[in-house]
Amino acid sequence: MGKKGFRDLVVWQKAKDLAVRMYQLAASGGLGRDSGLRDHICRSAVSIASNLAEGDERGTDREAVRFFYIAKGSLAEFRTQIQIAHESGQLKRSVYEGLEGDCETLGKMLGSLIKVRHAQSTKSL
Repeated sequence: MGKKGFRDLVVWQKAKDLAVRMYQLAASGGLGRDSGLRDHICRSAVSIASNLAEGDERGTDREAVRFFYIAKGSLAEFRTQIQIAHESGQLKRSVYEGLEGDCETLGKMLGSLIKVRHAQSTKSL
């Protein structure tokens, strides 16, 4: 962990930016009419960044990895919700495709982070 802790993680920065964008999109009406789905999309985006932060602040790499997997699950939840929003006509295709690209990147970054921290946790055994 560096000087800023989880804030140094590029994957956390990208996840946090995604959550901020979702709230901005929701405020502008870009996430559609369904307030339940809109709120759930925002919550799952926040959950990705939050679990990355919580995991990185845990005392061990083993604990961190557990939270990183939860963040990965939240990413899958988010992807499901934006696909539903798109297919139901509440999210424009161009916005959906951009978000999907961001999700691909986040997923790869999360996978790499999990792999590295998991390797570190097994070294200490």
